[in-house]
Amino acid sequence: QVQLVESGGGLVQTGGSLRLSCVASGRTFNMYSMGWFRQAPGKERESVAAISTSGERTIYADSVKGRFVISRDNANNTVSLQINSLKPEDTAVYYCAAAPYIGPLLQLRYYTYWGQGTQVTVSS
Repeated sequence: QVQLVESGGGLVQTGGSLRLSCVASGRTFNMYSMGWFRQAPGKERESVAAISTSGERTIYADSVKGRFVISRDNANNTVSLQINSLKPEDTAVYYCAAAPYIGPLLQLRYYTYWGQGTQVTVSS
């Protein structure tokens, strides 16, 4: 069982930056690949970025490449998402999730555990 708690969301102007964090419970964090996803009002949840169990490999959705950076700290059971050059279309609830695979994986169906989400709002 893995419990995930996100933090770091907020209101930011276009072009600004935020750093989202997700802390996982349990002693098996390094056995899970991790991902960040987002869901805007009226839209389906979509993948943003993912990172392998070791942190050596990452993958990004085309819409965020070059602006978002995912990282993890296995010693502290944390995965982070640095989001830069924010646009109004980045406004969404951002979720972290854990998948019992080496990864990285962008497909939602592989993810077993989900956090409650953190709101990111970008004003124009």
